Amino acid sequence: MHLATCVWQEKRAAAAGMGAAAGEWAFSRASLWALVAAAGGALNCAVSFLVFSFLDVLDPVLCVVYKVVDYAVEAEWKPCYCSAAAREGGVGAAGGGGAGSAGTLFAPPRVSAAAAGPKVVRLSSSSANKMQVEDVSDTLYVRASLLSDATRKPGPSAPALTVSPAIAELIRGKLDRAPRPPRQAPCWSDCDCKQCHSWSTGARASHLYVHVQSPPPPPLPLAEPSATEAVVFIHGFISSSVFWTETVFPAFSPGARSKYRMFAVDLLGFGRSPKPAESLYTLREHLEMIERSVLQRYHLKTFHVVAHSLGSVLALALAVKYPDAVKSLTLLAPPYFPVPEEEAGAATQYVMRRVAPRRVWPPIAFGASMACWYEHVSRTICLTICRHHRVWDRLFRIVTRNRMRTFLIEAFMCHTHNAAWHTLHNIMCLSASKMGAYLDVVSNNLSCKVALFHGRDDELLPVDCTLAVGARVPRASVTVYDNKDHITIVVGQEELFAAQLEAIWTAADHQD
Repeated sequence: MHLATCVWQEKRAAAAGMGAAAGEWAFSRASLWALVAAAGGALNCAVSFLVFSFLDVLDPVLCVVYKVVDYAVEAEWKPCYCSAAAREGGVGAAGGGGAGSAGTLFAPPRVSAAAAGPKVVRLSSSSANKMQVEDVSDTLYVRASLLSDATRKPGPSAPALTVSPAIAELIRGKLDRAPRPPRQAPCWSDCDCKQCHSWSTGARASHLYVHVQSPPPPPLPLAEPSATEAVVFIHGFISSSVFWTETVFPAFSPGARSKYRMFAVDLLGFGRSPKPAESLYTLREHLEMIERSVLQRYHLKTFHVVAHSLGSVLALALAVKYPDAVKSLTLLAPPYFPVPEEEAGAATQYVMRRVAPRRVWPPIAFGASMACWYEHVSRTICLTICRHHRVWDRLFRIVTRNRMRTFLIEAFMCHTHNAAWHTLHNIMCLSASKMGAYLDVVSNNLSCKVALFHGRDDELLPVDCTLAVGARVPRASVTVYDNKDHITIVVGQEELFAAQLEAIWTAADHQD
């Protein structure tokens, strides 16, 4: 018995020794990975500093180049947000006349350092004689260089200007020139293909492009059509309706196709929708176009909403404006960044740094940083990619031998720089001052079903964004997909996501 006990103790000691050795090996491996990660992070910071410092110098140079080329090609000096044509402190009177007249501009009073962002006066796109005060993000014209940003003192740093000089110049130009119809010809650096510019013909300039998938007609001529529900799909930044129509639309079950009428819109400035050069692509303009093109045109009284990324801001605004009409709200990767108290005075700047951290890795963060921080570098990217999207599509087909679908090229490349630049700042960055209030209204005043989805590997908008929305709207259901990112949250698992959408709509219908 004693011998057996000794043998057992020796085996236990050996096993413990092996466990300790394995534990030490696992600890050393974890330490090695931590060391590699720290070295990689340091390398990323160093390379990022060099790259973005170079871009800080390159952007003003490109500004001069585009000024010259614009004037040479189109005989017109085009203002940009690094210009200083107007005096600091707002815009004075540009002529005689009373309020709302075509000869006077009124600047809002100077805001305090704790204000969420300035307001500017601009001509309304809906009426030639109407003046509106509209939010415009200060990130359009206040973007510190990487060096000055790295050496700034902690705490909020509100922009000094009340009104952007570039906005002032744009408005002055509109008021001083003789009335003329909206410009339909694309800028020389934008694509002029039929797909991108089809909106300029006929009456399409006043409505968004909307892909409508209606239930099939009843098999018998005299049969009564079944009652249908409406679903509005809103895409994200630099995307289009094909993000939905080429993915989940074909994956819906026959029952869903027979019950739901689905509307996938191309937002203003994207896909096949109008891309007006005069627009500032504000939340108001995007929302008005969705209302006119979908809700009013198709007489929707109630509807479900599905939105991805930046489109979630518009979906929330739509839900707040039509609280009794929205039956369910499904948000994928909503861009919600709760602003710390110490950053409350510069909330838009805080969100811009979170969305575009000025890092070369991961690549999606590098792309977002160039698109958000550098007006003329991002125009060069649009000139290279978006203007020649047909060439890229053709090359992709040749390389892949037509073995892969290329709908994402249409989704990501059919927009103008003017639309992308303003939408990114006036919707995404300015959401810092709106998202919290929208979510509180949804939580306290709306009874619709709320569902949230996010990919755990999303490197553009971290999963914390959706978790923060879920914390603000306690009744919302939160689903986090493992091994999915900002795009593969839908692309690659279309059937699964379509089934989940059907379940959400069915539950919302039963809730009513």
